[in-house]
Amino acid sequence: MKATHFQSAALYHGLSTSTARRISMPIRRPALSCASRLSATTSPFITLCAKPASPIQFTSPQDHDDDVPVPALLTNPNSDNFSLGSPESGNTHSHSHSDVRREILLLTLPALAGQAIDPMAQLMETAYVGRLGTVELASAGVSMTIFNIISKLFNIPLLSVATSFVAEDIAKTAAEEYLSEHSGIQNIGNGKSFERGNRKKQFSSVSTALLLALGIGIFEALALFLGSGILLNLIGVSTENPIHNLSIQFLSLRSVGAPAVVLSLALQGIFRGFKDTKTPVLCLGIGNLSAVFLFPLLMYFFQLGIAGAAISTVLSQYIGTLLMIWFLNKRVELLPPRMENLQFGNYFKSGGFLIGRTLAVLTTMTLGTSMAARQGPVAMAAHQICMQVWLAVSLLTDSLAASAQALIASSLSRNEYKIVKQITNFVLMIGMLTGICLMVILGASFRSLATIFTQDSEVLQVVRTGVLFVSASQPFNALAYIFDGLHYGVSDFPYAGFSMMVVAAISSTFLVFAPSHFGLHGVWMGLVLFMALRMVAGFVRVLSKNGPWWFLHRDFQIA
Repeated sequence: MKATHFQSAALYHGLSTSTARRISMPIRRPALSCASRLSATTSPFITLCAKPASPIQFTSPQDHDDDVPVPALLTNPNSDNFSLGSPESGNTHSHSHSDVRREILLLTLPALAGQAIDPMAQLMETAYVGRLGTVELASAGVSMTIFNIISKLFNIPLLSVATSFVAEDIAKTAAEEYLSEHSGIQNIGNGKSFERGNRKKQFSSVSTALLLALGIGIFEALALFLGSGILLNLIGVSTENPIHNLSIQFLSLRSVGAPAVVLSLALQGIFRGFKDTKTPVLCLGIGNLSAVFLFPLLMYFFQLGIAGAAISTVLSQYIGTLLMIWFLNKRVELLPPRMENLQFGNYFKSGGFLIGRTLAVLTTMTLGTSMAARQGPVAMAAHQICMQVWLAVSLLTDSLAASAQALIASSLSRNEYKIVKQITNFVLMIGMLTGICLMVILGASFRSLATIFTQDSEVLQVVRTGVLFVSASQPFNALAYIFDGLHYGVSDFPYAGFSMMVVAAISSTFLVFAPSHFGLHGVWMGLVLFMALRMVAGFVRVLSKNGPWWFLHRDFQIA
């Protein structure tokens, strides 16, 4: 093996040029002392276990005739003292704490706006429908729940997997391009084309996500349109229920927007992988801004009522999705030159675990809605208002989790464990503070906020009893969403899926029995338990020394 080739390999794994030169020289096997240590990031959540430095071992592959050693510990998670980088920099892509925090905030602030757009649009839709009457509000609430069950079953896994895969694809591609330009080695990527002067590049992870989204969206639209009556019966809304007919009308119209919703989430995941959270905000903002004008126009001017609300939402969804496709097409090739370059196997493998996870989440949430619907139209209308506010504010934390996911996936592909540790500590701290702030704000304002959605005195009376459910659970919600982003960032999809199934089983059991004793409050207690257990499951995984977070509990040293 030539030294230049080994240097190229070292650069690919994220080492500095000086380190690449140093480790490409023949090295005898004396124990090397620690030159310096990477400063440990203190956190109220993560405790690093300091251990004595151990010698750095080097091995050589048997199939090489030369005496160039290969540093086995570069990617060895079984070593208590992980050696990485050079004495000068500590890490090739080393960031200071302020750099990491600034990058997270720069990604999070636009993502925060993007995450707020969709919940705010749903809140606006709920507010408009609520002014039509209690029956209309309850019908829309049940229909939205069913739409979310079907659309999010595949959408959320696709969004999460696409973010990680695209971020990894970009990081690896950048390394391969560097090798090709500086060492004369041909690109060894997964069929990607990088012609000089060609501004638009092709990433198989992007094309795969888009094709999957299109197929899934069409399937969901057909399932919602053709099976609306069956789905309503399954959720407990029989033909005798006064909200049945309006629910079928609303759900059938909303089903037309399913392909746009799936593609939109896949596109957001792709842009997150590019560490671009601004473009989705712009596109979604324009789309939902159109809904501001469409709601009163179709619902009141054309007197379409609840049907006008559904049509307005669908049109705004397609506007935002088409804009994102247009911007993405300016940056990359949307379809691969060869179908064999697609990564369907990787998506199905990782997405399968997340489909199980999403199914567990939706089953629990649907059970809660079903139990609320059995309490009567007034209770269901109150539950819909509480749920919309609960989800809208708690999902704001998801923007921070999405930013952390993209940065962690990109950093791990370059073995930048110190940066991942900094990101983890920072987002957990911010998540906790955000949850506490939301708890205080909602606790003080929710009773007044409820009047925005309805003027019905009976509904308002029930809604105001849910202030504890909406506000006190926010710290649990915030950390639960943060842990989701951390799991996805390290591609810990199996644990994310299996742990959620266990949590959902416990919470669903509670939801089956609690409402018969506590009424609507029993439903809310079950949902708070669900989020609290999700948070606990996240802590258990991050604090484990044997899982993908092993490096949080090992001592880093510099070779």
